[in-house]
Amino acid sequence: MRIRDLAITSSKATNAWRGHPRYFNRELSWLAFDERVLSEAANEANPLLERAKFLAIFESNLDEFLMVRVSGLIEQRDAGIADRTPDGLDAGTQVDMCFQVAASLREAASEIWLRGLHPALAEAGIVVAAREEWTAQEDVSLTEHFRTQIFPVCTPLLFDPPSAVPFVSNRSLNLAVLLHSADESRLARIKVPAVLPRLVRLADRRFALLEDVLAAHIGSFFPGVDVLGHSLFRVVRDADIELRELEAADLITAVEETLRLRRFGDAVLLEVGSDTPSEVERRLLDGLDLEESALRRTEGPLGLEFGWELAAMEAPELRYPRHIPVRFERLDSAASLFETVSQHDVLLHHPYDSFRPVETFFEAAASDPAVLGIKATLYRVGERSPIVESLMRAAEAGKQVAAMIELKARFDEGNNLQWSQALEEAGAHVTYGFRDLKVHCKLALIVRKEPGGVRQYAHIGTGNYNPATAALYTDLGLLTCDPDVCRDLGEVFNYLTGFSRQDEFRRLLIAPINLRDEIIGKIEREVAIHRTSGGGEIAIKVNALVDPELIDALYEASRAGVRVRLAVRGICCLRPGVPGLSENIEVVSVVGRFLEHSRAYCFENGGAPEALVGSSDMMRRNLDRRVEALVPLREAEHVRYVRENVVLAGFRDQVKAWRLLPDGSYEPVRVEGGWESHRELSGHPAAGLLGLGAEPSRD
Repeated sequence: MRIRDLAITSSKATNAWRGHPRYFNRELSWLAFDERVLSEAANEANPLLERAKFLAIFESNLDEFLMVRVSGLIEQRDAGIADRTPDGLDAGTQVDMCFQVAASLREAASEIWLRGLHPALAEAGIVVAAREEWTAQEDVSLTEHFRTQIFPVCTPLLFDPPSAVPFVSNRSLNLAVLLHSADESRLARIKVPAVLPRLVRLADRRFALLEDVLAAHIGSFFPGVDVLGHSLFRVVRDADIELRELEAADLITAVEETLRLRRFGDAVLLEVGSDTPSEVERRLLDGLDLEESALRRTEGPLGLEFGWELAAMEAPELRYPRHIPVRFERLDSAASLFETVSQHDVLLHHPYDSFRPVETFFEAAASDPAVLGIKATLYRVGERSPIVESLMRAAEAGKQVAAMIELKARFDEGNNLQWSQALEEAGAHVTYGFRDLKVHCKLALIVRKEPGGVRQYAHIGTGNYNPATAALYTDLGLLTCDPDVCRDLGEVFNYLTGFSRQDEFRRLLIAPINLRDEIIGKIEREVAIHRTSGGGEIAIKVNALVDPELIDALYEASRAGVRVRLAVRGICCLRPGVPGLSENIEVVSVVGRFLEHSRAYCFENGGAPEALVGSSDMMRRNLDRRVEALVPLREAEHVRYVRENVVLAGFRDQVKAWRLLPDGSYEPVRVEGGWESHRELSGHPAAGLLGLGAEPSRD
């Protein structure tokens, strides 16, 4: 399927986009982002296994949207909450639109798999064979595989009457089996075991789907009973369980309870195969206490996450060429890293630049005898974390280690809880933030004893302290020993871990204290300068732009004649290109090999350009309900690099960029052989590595 064939936003949803003169709907904007992800699965210019990965990412994104956003809207609707979004829609209207557009998107995903990706993979020698395509020899081997590997881990459960329906876990794949015996029909359910690979290998590059193998031998579970038929289904449940915490001990208990309750959230969506009999649909809906509006009929495989298994195959010719980050030896050891940063701020642009210097920064806390202590915020660190392990070693070595761990990071609560307990056991001081705020900033501060006295070194980033995501997400990180920044950082940590009421900082912008007002002030300053001398320009890159107050400030800048360019990966509620409102505003979104994740705010400032980088998006939650940090860059070449190669790279991209139009639709920018930001930036070190007086190497 070609990108231009993906006309999947329904007319009703499109009209909702156009229904408000100033703001797009947040939920539909998010779905438009997932549509752009889906387009990468359809894009024949991408390697085949990368397309399979994009299909899996799309499905995971769409499920999370239903689990978090739509489930919350359903709760509002059912509670009779009459609040409306800035674009004027109530919860019920949004639920209806979300289901409608999500169904269209999932229908397009099925089309991409069945009519595009599946046959293209087969042509390349990777076959996912349907049951009727199995050879006689494969049938025999699959029977043995079923008998020894699948049958022992499956348990059939009766699904009716509704009062006795067994629990169906979130996002699990299941077979509904219609049975008949002694003039009585019953419905049973067998869960497709998630502990087994979804792709059952038949040969080197030939597979069967696990659910097809299970279905082919369904009678083995019901001897003496007539099996009238079987149908695939899956359930998506509410996973946005609210945390209500008081003190740290209560918070830990609350997180543990949240992890338990998330498995049992109310059903939001029932997805069934397109050939499911209406009788089975009715029984499933009754058993899950769902209305028919929550039913989605899907052609082809359910649960496209098996794309991850395809993408992991040993077939380098069907994937992107290996990406090798730029690396500088002088940033690989603690002594040379601190010596370099003491002379020169270092700006890292991941994944183009290696994440190794950040790991070295944390390792120094344990290995460098001159380091006295380290403080860090941890939001999402992953299941394996060399950075947390470095903090543990530092604590065990007697260094002062303070870690602010955000236990409320959705879907990472379990990992963070385990790491917090491990850090405490190692002797680190661990705190858990605030009752009403998430700590989302990415900060670390090292205190080091040097010949001239005690010196502090800081790292401020846009991404998490997670080496795995640092290889996949575009992020920025600043290493500096700027005394003002380090003093600010120390006061931020006092604010996070103690009882500080700090409300002013030397250089940092901190949400919810001063970040919103400072950014609006810089926009207003740009307007004032432009009215006096012209040349006003604002260039911002964020993951999401939702906040009405900031949107209105950007509209005012546009009306004053300031040129505004916004690189917004995901949700954008600002309407660009509207005469008299936003004709001087352009918006692009880049969706490609890497996940665009960096945040940067650039202002022309009357010929003295300014750039700030950090963790904050332009959303109410970031500005009002999270602790975020932005740091202004003090070196001119860093400011230039961020403006040109971070923010404006998306406007130069001729391969992976999408332009947001005034009606809310996105138009792909496609020039054959054109400039592609992810490809072009992969070959060059970031500004922070320029001028270091050494040749780069490769990881």
